Amino acid sequence: MLKRILPYTFLLLSFLSITGAKGNDSIRVTATPKIVLTPTEQRKFDYFFYEGLKLKSARKYDAAFDAFSHCMAIDSTASSVLYELSNFYEQLNQPDRAVELLKRAVANSRDNFTYKIALAAITRDLGMYGEAAEEYEELVKENPGKPELNYYLAEVYTQQGEIEKAIQAYDALEESMGMNEAITMQKYKLYASIEQSEKAFDEIKKLADKFPSESRYQIIMGDLYLEKNDTVKAKSCYDKAHQIDPSNPYYVVAMANYYEQIGDKETAEEQIRSALVNPKLDVETKVGILSRYIMKLQQTQNGTESANALFQTLLEQHPNETKLNLMYGSLLQMQGKSDEAKFQFQLVTESEPENMEAWQQLLNSALKSEDIPEIIRICERCIELFPDSPQFYFYLGIGYYQQDNYQKALDAYEAGIKVIDPQNTGLLSDFYGQMGDIYYQMKDLEKAYKAYDEALKYNEKNVVVLNNYAYFLSVNGGDLKKAERMSGQCIKLEPDNATYLDTYAWIFFRQGNYTLAKFYIESAINKDGKKSAEIIEHYGDILYKTGEKEKALEQWKKAKELKSESTILDRKIEEQTYIEEDVSK
Repeated sequence: MLKRILPYTFLLLSFLSITGAKGNDSIRVTATPKIVLTPTEQRKFDYFFYEGLKLKSARKYDAAFDAFSHCMAIDSTASSVLYELSNFYEQLNQPDRAVELLKRAVANSRDNFTYKIALAAITRDLGMYGEAAEEYEELVKENPGKPELNYYLAEVYTQQGEIEKAIQAYDALEESMGMNEAITMQKYKLYASIEQSEKAFDEIKKLADKFPSESRYQIIMGDLYLEKNDTVKAKSCYDKAHQIDPSNPYYVVAMANYYEQIGDKETAEEQIRSALVNPKLDVETKVGILSRYIMKLQQTQNGTESANALFQTLLEQHPNETKLNLMYGSLLQMQGKSDEAKFQFQLVTESEPENMEAWQQLLNSALKSEDIPEIIRICERCIELFPDSPQFYFYLGIGYYQQDNYQKALDAYEAGIKVIDPQNTGLLSDFYGQMGDIYYQMKDLEKAYKAYDEALKYNEKNVVVLNNYAYFLSVNGGDLKKAERMSGQCIKLEPDNATYLDTYAWIFFRQGNYTLAKFYIESAINKDGKKSAEIIEHYGDILYKTGEKEKALEQWKKAKELKSESTILDRKIEEQTYIEEDVSK
């Protein structure tokens, strides 16, 4: 029996994400002794270096890379060459090598601003926030005439969760540049994120005092009062905003929120509807108003159904705005109205076949309802429209697999592998893992194990592949020590997964270590909220081998009640003995 649960409900976004190299913060590189070149070596170095610069300027990057590499062979301590080569490695998507070279460049030229700012930027972009913070801190101290460095310092502090330090960096930036809306708004957001509402309010109040003719600051202050349930002061701020700018569309949202807060839902909806039918407002603004209103309904845990009629009003006014259909479809899906949501997405795919978002939403809907023919239809169409998008090959393979059309499923995965970015090793691993499962169902163990090996080559911690590979080795008389190692790794990665605990128990069972088998199968049962018939049957098998035959019979009967798909369970119960399943059939 295949132990892998096929990923019907995998989020499509998992295939669209780009896996960046987020290395751990590493130690600072120390300077290396400067190589002293002979005059001949220096002339040779200079020739290749300036030749490299000329070639790079002429966009002859391969030749430029070779020229700089020649320089590196002559003088591996030259910061200028280390810096140039780091740029190439960054473009080649080898960030670890780029960082290493930049660190060496900085170590050998501590006073060079260009090298240091480049190192700070790349470590920040790679998520090495601790090291980036160190670089920016040093840059800020060394370059008081460049206050903008505090902005980047504040950014990495924020990413680190060092909110107080981030605010201090913004304070320093504000002190040197003067009061600035962007800085003040960042401070406001940071104070709000650590629930220092009074300080957050003070930041907005400063803006409102400095820019009395700007209505949106009054609206933000009103929102803050509303969060505190101070509806009187909130209303006063909203009224001021309206006096300053009667045409501000977000005043309408603010007043709708206000009426929601005081329990007057009818007036709240009327406020929004009045904005949506306003011919002076463009569709982008109307979409923004409706989005903010829905967000507020969600935050206050009010039902979002009141927004449906507003969407319908907008759709009547702007029947060709597909973004409205997508938004409305997403809202309906969130409300559990799958068929109505599907209709909205279909409207988009019919009018804009190239709209991938609509197709993805349709596919999500089909996956949730486990509509296999629809999954196949959508994926085949999307492969025609978006041949370089691997997610559609993945789910097409699943669709064919569920129909037992194994060859077509394999064809889908093989075609998909050709369009996957070679750097996306996690996705390549998943594709090969799926192929391994299919080959196993086709009784081709050699190809199944080869596919699993390939999957683990790309991701040695692919826990689903590790589990399936280990289990299939155990039931087919394979290398049990290898199976034990892989299954043990699964337990380290996911110690509370009942399926993986069951596999581990079964491997010990096959090794004849019934004491450990019993320990892990009982752990699996404790973690199994769904009460798997397969786990229960295995428990019975293990109990039989430990001499607890009556208890074994009880578990076998329980597995039968749980609708076990085992072909030999009835015989076990009837003959009251353990019978080994013939997996070759």
